[in-house]
Amino acid sequence: MKAEGITYLTDVALITCIVAAGRADQVIQAAQGMGAPGAIVYHANGLGPRERLGLLSIAIDAEKEVVSLLVAADYQDAVLEAIYRAAGLDVPGAGMIYATPVEKVATYIPRALLEKGEAS
Repeated sequence: MKAEGITYLTDVALITCIVAAGRADQVIQAAQGMGAPGAIVYHANGLGPRERLGLLSIAIDAEKEVVSLLVAADYQDAVLEAIYRAAGLDVPGAGMIYATPVEKVATYIPRALLEKGEAS
């Protein structure tokens, strides 16, 4: 879709994966293996039932890495499953992953790619 010289992508999903610090590389490799072009990684401090240990049940911060990536909505299930398996999210306390629909995304898209998309 084009409006006022801006090209918008629709049918996009944002996949967000939260894992323990040091595990973001596994998430990115799995996503790239499924064709995802790139990701954003940032550090965060998590708080949950497992961190409520320590003296007088005072919460202890746990370092986390958050990986966010945009994928075509058609491929979100396959990418999400690949990340889930690669990050080992099938065990308690390993992290979590979720997908959010994105209404539209604006970024630079080479003209040749746009023309190819309009032709199909």
